Amino acid sequence: MPDLSQSQPSAFNCAGGLVLNRSTFMMQPGEALELENFEPDIEGGYRRINGFSKYVSAVVPHTSDTSEKVLMVATFGDLVVAARGEKIFTASPAGSSWTERDTGRTSAGKYNFERYNFDGNSKLIVVDGTNAPTFFNTAMSATDVSNSDVAGSKFVTAFKSHMFYAGKSTTPQTLVFSQPFDEDAFSSGQGAGSIKVDDTITGLKVFRDNLFIFCENRIFKLSGSSSSDFAISAVTRDIGCINGDTIQEFAGDLIFLGPDGLRTVAGTARIGDVELGTISANVQSLFDDNLAEAGEFESLVIPDKTQYRIFFTKASQAKGSTQGIICVLKGQSFEFSKTKGIKPSATDTFVSSGNVIVLHGDYANGFIYRQEQGNTFDGTQINAKYRSPDLTFGDVGLRKHMQRVIVNYEPESSIDADLFVRYDYEDKNAPRPAAYPLDSEDVAAIYGTTTYGSGSSVTGTYGGASRPLFRQSVEGSGFAVALRVNDGGETAPYSLKGFQLEYQVGARR
Repeated sequence: MPDLSQSQPSAFNCAGGLVLNRSTFMMQPGEALELENFEPDIEGGYRRINGFSKYVSAVVPHTSDTSEKVLMVATFGDLVVAARGEKIFTASPAGSSWTERDTGRTSAGKYNFERYNFDGNSKLIVVDGTNAPTFFNTAMSATDVSNSDVAGSKFVTAFKSHMFYAGKSTTPQTLVFSQPFDEDAFSSGQGAGSIKVDDTITGLKVFRDNLFIFCENRIFKLSGSSSSDFAISAVTRDIGCINGDTIQEFAGDLIFLGPDGLRTVAGTARIGDVELGTISANVQSLFDDNLAEAGEFESLVIPDKTQYRIFFTKASQAKGSTQGIICVLKGQSFEFSKTKGIKPSATDTFVSSGNVIVLHGDYANGFIYRQEQGNTFDGTQINAKYRSPDLTFGDVGLRKHMQRVIVNYEPESSIDADLFVRYDYEDKNAPRPAAYPLDSEDVAAIYGTTTYGSGSSVTGTYGGASRPLFRQSVEGSGFAVALRVNDGGETAPYSLKGFQLEYQVGARR
């Protein structure tokens, strides 16, 4: 007989992301039953997310009510452009004031915009669902598009040197396009025209030399290069896009929110062919909980992390309770986690000289924030949580007397978190040991990022461990064991890489 009194180790990597659609018996040890304000790390593990901070110190001016939400945020040239109330403004990043650029935009809704260059000059065009489309040159001089057929458009995009407009409330199935190289010319004899589909348009996106037209219950694609050969074909007549603000190009595909969760439009090896896939089954319950009530979805992409974020913005819900989902492509699979505490009303991602700028406008207070900055949500602590599956080590009938937990993690500075060990599916009668502090002050300093010594809020130690092992003796026993990590909320991010649990086998139930 083997000596079962000896400690037995069981190690696992943190991988697989948040999984809510399988029983704890079927989950892999590295997957997460709870993963809030952590993100699947493309370098492995689960990383506590960065916070956000003000991109411009001044609030965007309002028209009549300080609770007006930001209707647009965009980076254009070396300026940040924002809309609120009846006006459009610009400011310099890190600036302290806003300059009015356009006014009189009555009853404006959420803006859609396009950056383009038809004639060697960069321009920005905006639509708001009510007023005439307006385009700006680099001097931020505003010009309204004069054609009444496109006034009140919700969507705009440049394709094959034409400007396409759609989403007008009186013609919700019609796509209008301008003459080549001119966003404000609509002569049919010069290459302008219109196309009608048999469903209400909810979004437009250019992808792989085609213009994809997303509708409530169908998806079409427009191919060709001019009015003489533009052709519409159906991608699917059974699946639509719930909200155009969820459409993004992500990891070489298009991603959008359908009635059954996140879906992708992926190119195939066949020229001109695409395939549709559903990717969010692991967290489908989060979408089910939020689809019915969240009418103002927002999304963005963080390309250097191969990451897509969607936020379930609800007018009646406080910022601290607002949820979202992070989707990360790792290898050939997608991993998910949940955000809580970010409530954007408009977003933009812009890459400038390799620098990824991720912005969002606040729903209520009128500020523009830059994500991936700082260790708090603009001064509010980040409540981050991780919970492992309930681990039985292959036999749910044997009691395990826990001896030690070893945590492998990668800190970016000093961290402050708590480790909890929970038994028997957190039954109220099971042992509940007090929290074990998961702290690190002796971490490796990174040249150009961390300051050696203790005289700075971001400190490091010469020769410190970059991926230390935290060894913690623990108490308690049970037939199943789970690990929790609750972050302290205000320190720099860190990545949980994996765990080893050491235990002794006890009696069989």
